[in-house]
Amino acid sequence: MRVLVTGGNGQLGTEVVREFNRLGHEVLAPLPEELDFLDPDTLAAKATTLQVDWVVNCAAYTHVDRAESEPEQAFTINRDSAGSLASVAAETGGRLLHVSTDFVFDGKQSRPYREDDEPAPLSVYGHSKWEGDKAVLAALPAAIILRTAWVYGVYGQNFVKTMLRLAGEGKPLRVVDDQIGTPTWTADIVQAMVALVEADASGLFHYTSAGETSWCGFARAILAEAIQLGFEIKTRSVEAIPTSEYPLPATRPHYSVLDTRKIQPYLASPIPPWRDSLIKMLKELQACADCW
Repeated sequence: MRVLVTGGNGQLGTEVVREFNRLGHEVLAPLPEELDFLDPDTLAAKATTLQVDWVVNCAAYTHVDRAESEPEQAFTINRDSAGSLASVAAETGGRLLHVSTDFVFDGKQSRPYREDDEPAPLSVYGHSKWEGDKAVLAALPAAIILRTAWVYGVYGQNFVKTMLRLAGEGKPLRVVDDQIGTPTWTADIVQAMVALVEADASGLFHYTSAGETSWCGFARAILAEAIQLGFEIKTRSVEAIPTSEYPLPATRPHYSVLDTRKIQPYLASPIPPWRDSLIKMLKELQACADCW
């Protein structure tokens, strides 16, 4: 199978490229300058020439706070270019898996969000991703939309690596404790992607690790598990603060846990608890000299 992975040098895309290569597929992972997501028409023309069976779209404008002052870029990348890729797939008889986010929801529910819950994004980033979901499905109704949340991995920059760096430097840590979600390891997300592609699935799916926590709870777990594994950790405590004490340009949902029941029949094994996956990621990071 010939697979185009966009965003293949990012924290999730890197894992996708590695796994699809491992499975023996022919993987194309152009550099960002080779696929310009700020120019949807040129992007579509280039993608058409590649003649792939599947597109796995991991490319996105993910600067949540910067998007508030750069809405045009966010919508061009997350909506227009995502829609262009779906149109190319529709025209060439290909398939597409598009990665989306929990930020399409407003966080006002008290139960996990299902795929049929109505999005109500609070930020430019969230709105651009919701518009992207709609653009993809309008152009290619058989596409897969995979929403995930609180993503971290051994590649790229993310919350886990930031906490380890700050704690390793002995910096004080003050982390919000009133935003609830589910940390999700890139390696687990990729296994869900593979399962959906191999099943030739279509439609909207949610995937995260099992369980839920706050950002503060996540930070405390990172430090605790890192200490157990022998990381150099100088800061041993995390102060819990409300969101109001850490104001940012973009509003975050206070509760964005995703309901994963729909995807579970496609998976070979139960979804792992988020803390179990965190430990596996930390062990992998510890052994990877080039991942920092």
